Amino acid sequence: MDAPNIVIVGAGFAGVEAARGLERALLPGEARITLVSPTDYQLYLPLLPHVAAGILTPQSVAPSLRRLLRRTVLVPGGVVGVDPGAKMCVVRKITGELVDLSYDYLVLTPGSVTRTFDIPGLLNEARGMKTLAQAVYLRDHVIAQLDLAAATLDEEERAARLQFVVVGGGYAGTETAATLQRLTTAAAKRYHPRLDPRLIKWHLVDIAPKLLPELGEKLGTSAMRMLMERGMRISLKTSVASVTEDYVTLTDGRVLPSRTLVWTAGVAASPLVDSLGAETVHGRLLAQPDFRVLGLDGVFALGDAAAVPDLAKGDGSYCVPTAQHAARQGRHAAKNLTALLRGEPMTPYKHKDLGLVVDLGGRDAVSKPLGIDLKGVPAQVVARGYHLYALRTGAARFRTGANWLLKAVAGYDFVRTGFLADRKGTLRDFEHTDVYLTPEEVAARTRY
Repeated sequence: MDAPNIVIVGAGFAGVEAARGLERALLPGEARITLVSPTDYQLYLPLLPHVAAGILTPQSVAPSLRRLLRRTVLVPGGVVGVDPGAKMCVVRKITGELVDLSYDYLVLTPGSVTRTFDIPGLLNEARGMKTLAQAVYLRDHVIAQLDLAAATLDEEERAARLQFVVVGGGYAGTETAATLQRLTTAAAKRYHPRLDPRLIKWHLVDIAPKLLPELGEKLGTSAMRMLMERGMRISLKTSVASVTEDYVTLTDGRVLPSRTLVWTAGVAASPLVDSLGAETVHGRLLAQPDFRVLGLDGVFALGDAAAVPDLAKGDGSYCVPTAQHAARQGRHAAKNLTALLRGEPMTPYKHKDLGLVVDLGGRDAVSKPLGIDLKGVPAQVVARGYHLYALRTGAARFRTGANWLLKAVAGYDFVRTGFLADRKGTLRDFEHTDVYLTPEEVAARTRY
């Protein structure tokens, strides 16, 4: 128990890679490693749209932490406050109980939450796509809309249930809209003879002037053309003005009768950042190139919640919050912590992005590996190959590959699980952003 305790907050890409790196580098007894996470798996976020479409089972994108980590102590809960002066975390266990956890070194990788705006009705009506539960719920909800539309004799209700609005023209929104559109079209053709597939309308809305701007104009235009040829309605330079249970009103004045609004308009750093009272950049905790947070002894920050200088670009910008950066930052942080414990110099993080992949379902995809523009089948091969490589366990790779093969051979299944059938499944229901403590509340607990 005399060994220093390294507490890692969050089991995303950065947190799990940091824990795995520390387990490999440190000798038993050199340090204790504690990982605090409300889930016992590492979620592979890029494939959540495939879970929502029923192409992949939830287990395929959620490798067990117990398969990945052998010496790390897992604490089932979330850190809701940090007192850097007392070197203490406040943990809200999955039972709701608050407990204090001391640390010698703190690795903050709490990730991000869905970014929202002060739009009337948004928090009460919008569905998100940030967690595994949200993806499973969204699948149930979309299939339910088809079932209800097929059963009703009210033409207005049918039209509203068959009109789906997705906000966000980045990777999450574009892939979610693309994969779910394929699901609903296949369901109407095969299992709902009373539904005209032409009545099913998918709208992709984004305030930006271009779709998937990170891919560049050429590939972004190609992706937009693929989706529009499939019947997707795309509205750029547009957002949501208000939303009710029955209607979505857009900023261009259109009022869309709809029972489904999926909100994927970006991410914001975890509210945990606010409890530290440290300097931030656009809401993300400012970190040094070696991940240390100035003024906070023993605190490191990386992943989506940290603003880490992007030395590869050298233009004063910060690493974008992507899975690629988070995983590599986690591995580098493990090396730096090991060096710190052994009295060796730490090194700055520097990594050039290897490229981007966007899976639009079927044979439709656009990818940019190592700066090379690809579209169609070659892009799809690259995208799926990258995802299989990035999954962290052999079991997850096998499940994912088998699910893709099964979908190609047998097609879609259209089964509702009944998950949260009596609730709206909105952002309020899943992301729990109201549980975090203020710095004053944390200090009142830890400094007695």
